[in-house]
Amino acid sequence: MHFRLSLILLAAGALQLGAQGPAFDEYQVKAAFLYNFAKFVEWPPGTFANANDPIAICIVGQNPFGSTLEDMVQGKTIGDHAFSVRRLPDTQQASKCQILFIGAAESKRTRVLLEALKGAAILTVGEIDDFSAAGGIIGFRLEGTRVRLQIALETAERARLRISSKLLGLAEIVKRQQ
Repeated sequence: MHFRLSLILLAAGALQLGAQGPAFDEYQVKAAFLYNFAKFVEWPPGTFANANDPIAICIVGQNPFGSTLEDMVQGKTIGDHAFSVRRLPDTQQASKCQILFIGAAESKRTRVLLEALKGAAILTVGEIDDFSAAGGIIGFRLEGTRVRLQIALETAERARLRISSKLLGLAEIVKRQQ
């Protein structure tokens, strides 16, 4: 596990170094995080119907990644689980997703989307301000050319997700606003 954490930090650091020049691609960094989150989150028993079902990373609404996310996870596995990337118009089909990304284009309906998923064993990830405080689990926050993480640990626990202390150590822990 230490080796995996080193890899995520190395990848994030390399992408951050690239941020100094014109090659910074915010969504390449975010795609790398989405892929790596699967290594540091444990879903409850019964999440996968079969031992080799894919880890589904779903994107609600507009896809800001282009083909970057699909390219990044293609051919990758965690244990017996390959990855699949799906696009969803809303959260009604989210029950088969393990990771759900809600982009900035969905900012006006983020709270409604998150309310529909309340308690579901889905790692919700978003990029609007105060995403984690609004009921999401992991929020991306830009600080200059750095992508920072905010995690709502209580929300993750209500969703029955266990987040590795190594990932928690990289993030700011936030509380959900009531």
